[in-house]
Amino acid sequence: MAAHDRNAEDNEGRYRTFAAFYPFYLTEHLNRTSRRLHVVGTTLVIAAAICGFLIDWRFFVAAPLVGYGFAWLGHFVFEKNRPATFKYPLYSLAGDFRLWFEVVTGKRPF
Repeated sequence: MAAHDRNAEDNEGRYRTFAAFYPFYLTEHLNRTSRRLHVVGTTLVIAAAICGFLIDWRFFVAAPLVGYGFAWLGHFVFEKNRPATFKYPLYSLAGDFRLWFEVVTGKRPF
């Protein structure tokens, strides 16, 4: 992991950029089972969005429920930490998709 960069944070200790946030995101997902749950949840979110366009709009309602359900199960049960979503909702969502992409493309192990 990259060293913590204090210049990456604003005066309130919040990350200024996604590039600065992502190394922190990875430290919050060290448990293999938690990462796997995130990947499964993100895959289901993508599937639900596709189904929402192709089959029925109600799949859009299911998307965040399954996505966050799997991710938060990983945090509360396996990581034993508080999801970054509560403090960094957009960066955390982007982190979920980047982690998913890295796993799907083989850059990061499942």
